[in-house]
Amino acid sequence: MTVVPVTSADLDAVEVAWFSALCSDDYQFLGVPDGDLRSSWAHCSDIVKTAEAQGFGNILCPSSYQVGQDTLSFVAGCAPITDKINLLAAVRCGEMQPIMLARTIATLDHMLQGRLTVNIISSDFPGQKEDSPYRYQRSREVVEILKQAWTRDEINHHGAVYDFAGLTTDPAKPYQTGGPLLYFGGYSPDALDLCGEHCDVYLMWPEKIEELEGRMKAAHAAATRHKRTLDYGLRVHMIVRDTEAEAKDYARYIASKLDDDYGRAIRERALDSGSLGVSHQARNRELADLDGYIEPHLWTGIGRARSGCGAALVGSSDQVLSKLETYKNMGIRAFILSGYPHIDEAGHFGKRVLPHLKTTQLNHAYGRVPARMPATPLGAGERR
Repeated sequence: MTVVPVTSADLDAVEVAWFSALCSDDYQFLGVPDGDLRSSWAHCSDIVKTAEAQGFGNILCPSSYQVGQDTLSFVAGCAPITDKINLLAAVRCGEMQPIMLARTIATLDHMLQGRLTVNIISSDFPGQKEDSPYRYQRSREVVEILKQAWTRDEINHHGAVYDFAGLTTDPAKPYQTGGPLLYFGGYSPDALDLCGEHCDVYLMWPEKIEELEGRMKAAHAAATRHKRTLDYGLRVHMIVRDTEAEAKDYARYIASKLDDDYGRAIRERALDSGSLGVSHQARNRELADLDGYIEPHLWTGIGRARSGCGAALVGSSDQVLSKLETYKNMGIRAFILSGYPHIDEAGHFGKRVLPHLKTTQLNHAYGRVPARMPATPLGAGERR
């Protein structure tokens, strides 16, 4: 698989992130709640500390309105107990007044001394159902206000959702010049245009290789319209063992007690359950073989018990490493991984695969490099 030639040696390095299960999404058996693994400050901060000790460069701290903990409060609590790992905070646009959000994120960035990254999410609120164009317009305006707050002396924004004029930004300057990197996922035209104009890392959920290539090209086209380029990321679960047989046995084991009706209830309680991305994950399960594999080593069984990212890489250390190298050669530079239970699987991946990957951290404080482009014939270019 060919990629556009690049000149920076750092482009063969990837950011490898883990996942802290703030939203009560940690199990020994999929869909079977476990009291010891329930979302709590103690348990989820242990996941963060484990990921840092294993050498992961970032960790996604997700957001949910239904269950779990407040993301930004949790990230603040992680600042004094970590010193190397980045924190990827999920922010639901519109949940907080955007100027107050800008100040909150800037404060967190100082607490973490530049180790903050932000996952921009566009979603409905509890009890509400908004059209997709409105949600993405709201998200677009939030991001535009954040960037003004982080880079200008005052905020002047006149949009369809928010209208501000002449507001000082003195308390809102972050540690990182220009603010934290913005990670973003979404498949609709409105989502792609927002990402292409304003965000830094385009995140995808696991699909077949050819589907991922199509997503990357669509995101690249959106960025090109705004004379920008993007980095690309993949959010995927992980089951890695010494042998393929052991990994597949463990996949069957964690799904062995799953009640499909309860799994469906878990998926449907999520506010994003009707999104285009979630529908593609459901389609993956429909296309998979009898064992749940949609292509070699990509198992869709995880999606029976959760909304959103619904597939895992399953295989031996060499097989999983080879799959990640394939993704890297496509131009994917950020991997957000997870596994069940999260502390145990962080150890498996950290021991078997992570030492064999050249890694980096994608943030301003550590120094970013230009993005690797998707497969040819797309062109190269400088960000912003």
